[in-house]
Amino acid sequence: MRKTRTKTEIPAAREPDFIVVKGAREHNLRIDELEVPKRKLVVFTGPSGSGKSSLAFDTLYAEGQRRYVETLSAYARQFLGQLDRPAVEHVSGLSPTIAIEQKSASSNPRSTVGTITEIYDYLRVLYARAGEQRCTTCGKPVASQSVDEIVETLLELPEGSRATLLAPLVVHRKGEHKEVFEDLATRGFSRVIVDGKMEKLDPLPRLDKKLWHDISLVADRITIRGEDRPRIAESIELALREGKGEMIVEIEGEKPRPFSQARTCCGKSYPELSPQSFSFNSPLGMCPKCSGLGTRLEADPDLVVPNPALSLREGAIAPWASAMSRGEGWTFRIADAVAKATGVDLDAPFGKLPAKKRELILYGLEGKKIAVQWGKEGSESHGTFGMKFEGVIPNLERRFRDTTSDMARDVYRKFFREMPCDACEGKRLRPETLAVFVAEKNIADITSMTVGGAVHFVDKLALSGGKARITEGVKREIEARLGFLMNVGLDYLTLDRSATTLSGGEAQRIRLASQLGSELSGVMYVLDEPSIGLHQRDNERLIATLRRLRDLGNTVVVVEHDEETIRAADHVVDFGPGAGHEGGRVLFAGTPEELCEARGNVTGDYLSGRRRIEIPELRRKPNGWIEIKGAREHNLKNVDARIPLGVFSAVTGVSGAGKSSLVNGILLPALSRALHDATGTVGAHDSIEGLDALDKVIAIDQQPIGRTPRSNPGTYTKAFDHIREVFALLPEARARGWDSGRFSFNVKGGRCESCHGDGVVKVEMHFLADVYVPCEVCGGKRYNAQTLGVRFKGKNINEVLESSVEECLTMFEHHVALKRILTTLVDVGLGYMKIGQRATTLSGGEAQRVKLSRELGKTQTGRTLYVLDEPTTGLHFEDIRRLLVVLSRLVDAGNTVVVIEHNLDVIKFADWVLDLGPEGGARGGRVIAEGTPEAVARVSESHTGRFLAEILGREETKAARAKARNGKAARAHA
Repeated sequence: MRKTRTKTEIPAAREPDFIVVKGAREHNLRIDELEVPKRKLVVFTGPSGSGKSSLAFDTLYAEGQRRYVETLSAYARQFLGQLDRPAVEHVSGLSPTIAIEQKSASSNPRSTVGTITEIYDYLRVLYARAGEQRCTTCGKPVASQSVDEIVETLLELPEGSRATLLAPLVVHRKGEHKEVFEDLATRGFSRVIVDGKMEKLDPLPRLDKKLWHDISLVADRITIRGEDRPRIAESIELALREGKGEMIVEIEGEKPRPFSQARTCCGKSYPELSPQSFSFNSPLGMCPKCSGLGTRLEADPDLVVPNPALSLREGAIAPWASAMSRGEGWTFRIADAVAKATGVDLDAPFGKLPAKKRELILYGLEGKKIAVQWGKEGSESHGTFGMKFEGVIPNLERRFRDTTSDMARDVYRKFFREMPCDACEGKRLRPETLAVFVAEKNIADITSMTVGGAVHFVDKLALSGGKARITEGVKREIEARLGFLMNVGLDYLTLDRSATTLSGGEAQRIRLASQLGSELSGVMYVLDEPSIGLHQRDNERLIATLRRLRDLGNTVVVVEHDEETIRAADHVVDFGPGAGHEGGRVLFAGTPEELCEARGNVTGDYLSGRRRIEIPELRRKPNGWIEIKGAREHNLKNVDARIPLGVFSAVTGVSGAGKSSLVNGILLPALSRALHDATGTVGAHDSIEGLDALDKVIAIDQQPIGRTPRSNPGTYTKAFDHIREVFALLPEARARGWDSGRFSFNVKGGRCESCHGDGVVKVEMHFLADVYVPCEVCGGKRYNAQTLGVRFKGKNINEVLESSVEECLTMFEHHVALKRILTTLVDVGLGYMKIGQRATTLSGGEAQRVKLSRELGKTQTGRTLYVLDEPTTGLHFEDIRRLLVVLSRLVDAGNTVVVIEHNLDVIKFADWVLDLGPEGGARGGRVIAEGTPEAVARVSESHTGRFLAEILGREETKAARAKARNGKAARAHA
């Protein structure tokens, strides 16, 4: 019998299988219609700047966010930032969207891997409920303290001592606490201590509910006498009753003494444990000396004396260098007086002075005065006076602490660095907190473990009785979150690792791990190159994580160039054919297998092997070495490492192996200090040899070139300075007396003052997104009419800014300095880019290549070391090939190039490979292999070598097949 539907029944709406995008025109996109399958792992790929991020983030994610915000009330919308409507005609089938981008996890120095993943929050609960408090003096478990014991302790005070007995009622809590005061007043109490001040309860104190407060009841004020024992005991009982077993005794001339009926040992009482007791962000748990930061800013002797080979007169003491070179002034006279008083030779190398005398100069003469001359010798004003010499370092610390001048503070800051707090040894917590143990480890012991180590500890953790039942749920949450971090390849990170030190890829994968924990379904996740910073060995775990998100019923859209990730996708969308105005179109949409078969598609050609980055026929030979001895920064195991000169080197290893610690932590700052007089912190090591072979070091990192619309490739590379000079030399400009400043949109004169040179005007829309409209006065051209009247080869200054780099190269081909900069931009594959394109619209790969081109455009000395940290970030296979050509040109000119890299195409291309490992974190930090890629491929212990062996084997096979085909063709022709 057929079932009939009643009027009240509504057929279930079927969720669409595709996200349909029509008329996408955001940035350079030119997509008429595109279907993206839902509940699949979808990879957007293509050359850098071809439009992948424009569709994924600026269209799909932006539209998803905009639609969500529009569902809120107008009142709620005024408190939320709303994204502009993207340039797209229609998007259907869109799910709620979550973007996981490449950006730092936090700029807060208090944020750690443990806090941002909430693992530390659960650890605090675990320790508060299952931890064993031990005495900080004797190490024994703390015991309760009776009223009689507290009385005996107070009676040991000198006869006649005055004491105030307090009962803590509110400890570091926000609120007005009016009900507390009313209850006390009703019961006849008259005084309280509020935030350290005595207050009467008539009238009731009024507190700011937004601030944290401490409130204690004044139970009694007593004088210590033996005959008053009954009254003292009675008052203590009252204080303990009101304070729920806790009390504080304030004694004139002494620090307040806490007492507890529950927790005391060796005459010291310990407060009841709570999760706040383990927080380095709370006064209840933080180290009082460093306020929970774990570090303190202190003068560093290595920065004060950067070159011990110099004498005091030659400027060994950097803060004294200027005065010592002049040989006059107070500083020189003080130094001279110290030398006479201590027998220090001003002309002897500082490093060869006896240790005791170096100590006297740096840290002062205790209890001894020196005679300092003033006035010219022989004059009436000449004389001497005695003064205590506090030492260079104490003097710097005092001046830095007391100065109110920002300029002076910046000068002193050069001699300071963050040092571990000597009170907590960098553990951030107070001693009472560090004396709480679970399975013989305190909470700092756990957070200093790697994620992998913490997993092992939690797995082995066996609690019994009530503690096991209480913490069962907490332990389960900790295990789950640690497991998520393991799944995304972050097992090498320690839980106390500062969030500010995480790379963009690491921060993105941490956010990805947190999304796994939420177990949402029906969501669209948009990720930006999650494989960045990840070794090939760990790629499979990341791919498994992305598949798990998909299997929960989500759509996972990944902007990616990694070959393994592309092959693992359910659906691939390839953008191109080029970048900028040459891109923005969809060249292919289908499965990875179909992409490999697609002829004439660059991505497909590289995946199938029809195109490849060739291995150099000959490896360059080093012409010298930089030798780093005893490297111990972070997890480096006192290693000796060699960096060859005059070749292209790749520093490799799994994530967390110590690559950045060696190159960015030791080599780069040491070279900057030796070659450029920089004052940055150099990582722990014994010595570095071979620096005399270099005259310059240049680091090209992954930071954006600018965060404002005023920044552009022209201003960053200094090409725009030369362009403005060309315009200033034109007859019209010279006749009007205009200099190059007239053609700047950043200063008054030539710019449009209506929009201040921005070209757009922001219109605030209250609870809607701000709208940027072209300036009505200049029409978006940034300059006033008079300035735009000056033309070079038929183009005014704004039209030049709107021209591509290739067009500018033709226009300014006879201007040598400008031509060199523009040629370099073309060489790194940015010829399509507008010279005035706003920096905020550049992709990650474009921004990094602009930075590289700026350095390449400078005059080469042939003795420069270039350091690049993962330069393949955001680059397509073809972009990487172009990059390697440019880097090879640098090496051929006699320079040295060192890259930190995971990309196998770059590693196989290198002349020399330095592989660290074998694992990450504590299990890494050793040199596993070094030599040519072929030599590293033969080292069985090296994970990089294993993957290198595979790719080199494939290349040899392909080369042999090609040779055979060519030979067969030649014979057939013959």
